[in-house]
Amino acid sequence: MAHVPLKPIGKARKRVLDDRAYEDHLRDLTQREARLQAAFAEARAGWGEKYVDRVHAKGKLTARERVDRLSDPGTATFEVGTLVNHGERFGELRSPAAGVVTAFVRIAGRLCMVIANDNTVASGAWWPRTPEKIERAQAMALRLKVPTIYLVDCSGLFLPEQRRSFSGATGAGHIFKMNSLLSDAGVPQIAGVFGDCIAGGGYMPIISDRVYMTEQAYMVIAGAALIKGAKSTKITSLDIGGAEVHVHESGCADVRVPDDETLLASIRMEVERLPSSGADYYRGGVGSIEPAFAPSELRGLIPPDHRQAYEAEEVLARLCDQSLFWELLPDVGREMICGVGRVGGLYAGFVVNRQGLLSDPDAPGKVRPAGILYRDGIAKISAFSRACNADGIPLIWLQDIGGFDIGREAERHGLLGLGSSLIYTNSTNSVPMFTVLLRKASGAGYYAMAGLPYDPVVQLSTPISRLSVMEGRTLAIATYNTKLDDDFRIATEDPQQRAKIEQGMAEVEARIEGDMDPVIAASRMDTDEIVELHALRDWLAALVEMTYQGVGQRRIKNSRIWSLHDLALLGGRVDQSEAGAVSTEQTGEAKAAAPAQNVDGLVFRAPTAGRIYFRPAPDKESFVQVGGLIERGMTLCLLEVMKMFNRVSYGGDGLPERARIVRLLVTDGADVEQGTPIAEVESA
Repeated sequence: MAHVPLKPIGKARKRVLDDRAYEDHLRDLTQREARLQAAFAEARAGWGEKYVDRVHAKGKLTARERVDRLSDPGTATFEVGTLVNHGERFGELRSPAAGVVTAFVRIAGRLCMVIANDNTVASGAWWPRTPEKIERAQAMALRLKVPTIYLVDCSGLFLPEQRRSFSGATGAGHIFKMNSLLSDAGVPQIAGVFGDCIAGGGYMPIISDRVYMTEQAYMVIAGAALIKGAKSTKITSLDIGGAEVHVHESGCADVRVPDDETLLASIRMEVERLPSSGADYYRGGVGSIEPAFAPSELRGLIPPDHRQAYEAEEVLARLCDQSLFWELLPDVGREMICGVGRVGGLYAGFVVNRQGLLSDPDAPGKVRPAGILYRDGIAKISAFSRACNADGIPLIWLQDIGGFDIGREAERHGLLGLGSSLIYTNSTNSVPMFTVLLRKASGAGYYAMAGLPYDPVVQLSTPISRLSVMEGRTLAIATYNTKLDDDFRIATEDPQQRAKIEQGMAEVEARIEGDMDPVIAASRMDTDEIVELHALRDWLAALVEMTYQGVGQRRIKNSRIWSLHDLALLGGRVDQSEAGAVSTEQTGEAKAAAPAQNVDGLVFRAPTAGRIYFRPAPDKESFVQVGGLIERGMTLCLLEVMKMFNRVSYGGDGLPERARIVRLLVTDGADVEQGTPIAEVESA
């Protein structure tokens, strides 16, 4: 089968989520985005205007100005590690962005990794985590085989904190090993030396294929001040290791240029000499086409509350070109979606966690929550991951996962072994993989779906990401388990002891919830970058393009001979009763049962057992009011099942498109069985 059977997916936003819920999500997200933008602004400002003016007074550009000048006009820069060290103090000092800019930048049509010392922050010194950040950027460049550009203006280690950045396995010296590995792999490296390059800063450019120096630049093992102290010799750093010395005497640099602007133009010229991108070749004449549904709608479609369900298909519909997608093995392990779509005209594999409720293939008539790894889903995505690796298709993992299934049945089904197979697959894949923490990234599920410990090329978070072993409330219960009864209620009648346990549990929950903050994760390098949801498609398009940019560096099969075709064909012949086939309901949008006969008028029934809530939160207005109007697709209530809140939308066979609420038939917070009448309506 040579044809890639891409099919339309997704629905218009108003068919997915009503205006009120959408606007509620937007308001919540806007607050988070504002905080994120403030953190970004602080990082990008370095030490502020005073230090920018100092750089300009020397006739030099700042690091970020150099990056801007180097990039193709009108193109986006994709910075990684922007928030490293955010909020951390070193004595009285800060190190915004760890004093270095690392970013994917388009130069002369090629996407490159640029590493630029921030000369407004302690003259580009290396702080704790600066070496790790540089090495992480080098590792990304090595995996993608993209040209690597060093804009060097570095005064060496920030000596008061040298203990934390000098001696460890990923200390400053490891940067030079990464230089060597890049060179050994044939990755082009170009260095521009703009100013102080002392000690490690002097070593950093040397292994590069081409080294340029301005007339203000110098590279030295030890600067003039140290030599004066050690040898009582009066000499300037330019005399010791300026362009005159290293271009004409030592040969440690190749070309001297008068100033920053000339050096940047020279680097662009060097990049232009490299082979052009192979991305257009692999597109095969197919250009990038925007999705049928705006990517910006992701801001309101994904609930910031991790307990609320949504339709994962709608995320894919706003990421893939033309909202076209080929889902493989759709009737096996339906808690997982795996398949292929184009992003920026290039094929990529996707693995996504469904949300909401699904029919339980092992218990007919019952449901179970998605967002968890079960037996069939693990086997499916493991086979899909191996097939993508065999076919050379870059793989994108969109995580919103609560972990693995647990309990006796899970162990009987061999989830430990199946999970190990998936981990082995992802650990040994050679194809580039990228991970996005859409929302929850919990427990071993985070590991199994190519979390950062399993070496994806890049891991992105969003403003609503939550990275942890388990949720704060769950961990508080586990911590105080011996003080609780079987229903997790505090098992004491002593008021003082009860208050002490309540306070302790609240403190544990608050601390864990704080640790889940994506800004904190980014500051500690537990994730590579936080990306706003509306920008996620642009990021993925750039990352996927880089996997196709180089030619001949890895196997990339043409689509006629993909292993995926074999997988799809074999999957189509599985006996559906044995495969755990389930109904095809939209998992984030529960629909009503048929009208009831035991109540006057038309009745909307509970789609499954659970607890009904007519308000999105205790302090919010009810979704509906008696006498109020409701239209198909609007939210009627939330249905809590297994600690997940599923949005119940009005609609169903026999019910009018537009109706008036005659009466609510259950109270807020009531437990209901499947088919319980919830609301009586009449045509409006």
